[in-house]
Amino acid sequence: MKIHEIRISGYDDTEAIARLLCPVEEHNGPCEVPWSTAAYDGDVVLGICADQRKAEEIADRVRAFVGEDRPVALGEGDPAYYEELIEQYRIESKSASR
Repeated sequence: MKIHEIRISGYDDTEAIARLLCPVEEHNGPCEVPWSTAAYDGDVVLGICADQRKAEEIADRVRAFVGEDRPVALGEGDPAYYEELIEQYRIESKSASR
């Protein structure tokens, strides 16, 4: 598992991206992947904890959702900025292995 960032240029609706990943805000159990969103400099930055294949799959879903007019870039995230995702992953991994 790695931290990935998906940056959506010229897009500022963090809530829409959150609902793309987690359609039902209040639900039992973990989401598909640990994630967080932030608005930064007119972009949405989506942080996820996932393997490369899952990160690419989610980036493709984001591209389809926001449309071809908005650049969507998948890159490596700095774990120092996503400590809560790493902790969430650890907690969910422990729960899943029980």
